[in-house]
Amino acid sequence: MTALGFLYPGYSAEDDYPRIEQLLGSDIRVDLVHTDIGEDAHRVDALLRMGAPEPLAAGVEALRLAGVEAVVWACTSGSFVYGWEGAHGQVRTLALAAGMPASSTSFAFVHAAAEIGVRRVAVGATYPDDVARLFGDFLRAGGVEVTGVRPSGIITAAEVGSWGEDEVFALARAADRPDAEAVLLPDTALHTAAHVAGLEKELGKPVLTANQVTVWEGLRLTGRRVNAPALGALFTREPVVQA
Repeated sequence: MTALGFLYPGYSAEDDYPRIEQLLGSDIRVDLVHTDIGEDAHRVDALLRMGAPEPLAAGVEALRLAGVEAVVWACTSGSFVYGWEGAHGQVRTLALAAGMPASSTSFAFVHAAAEIGVRRVAVGATYPDDVARLFGDFLRAGGVEVTGVRPSGIITAAEVGSWGEDEVFALARAADRPDAEAVLLPDTALHTAAHVAGLEKELGKPVLTANQVTVWEGLRLTGRRVNAPALGALFTREPVVQA
């Protein structure tokens, strides 16, 4: 049994995690602890407070007691808003507090893109334009070429969590670009676990979504690989061997 720990801000699409655990169909346990979201706002100042060491540290002890082997900060905007170097510092602090390997959803996207061998991506963001552009900057700092960023202007995670299949597919279609090798949907408040395979079929290319890559990142940290076609190309392809 491999136990993965996740720190999830508030309550929006947390039910994606037990769904993903079921889809993995293996000896993987997903443990999730909710952190204090503070002010529910996709605004830089609010996101910086949400991703600060204190709210994250508060959930670490519960994960340690659960016996997890790695911990991932399951929040994209609350990590990339710190920038590339700042997000590295955030993860280092989390790893020291947890006493185990740690990462965040923002780094999960960069690692997942490398895993499936894509260099050019299009982004469909639920965020306002200024926050969405920060995610594009983060990806570029990680060596990923961004062909376009489509913001949606949504302020709260609560509203994002209310989106259903129609809204998710519409966002992905609007974000897609002919020159993009993959489409990224970077909000852990967005329900996507049930839609990844369908999105890839419709768009004809890999789709990386926040909760999907977050769980994959936990597996990566523990050295596990699980074949789960329902979770898309990320969970079915062999890793790319770099020359």
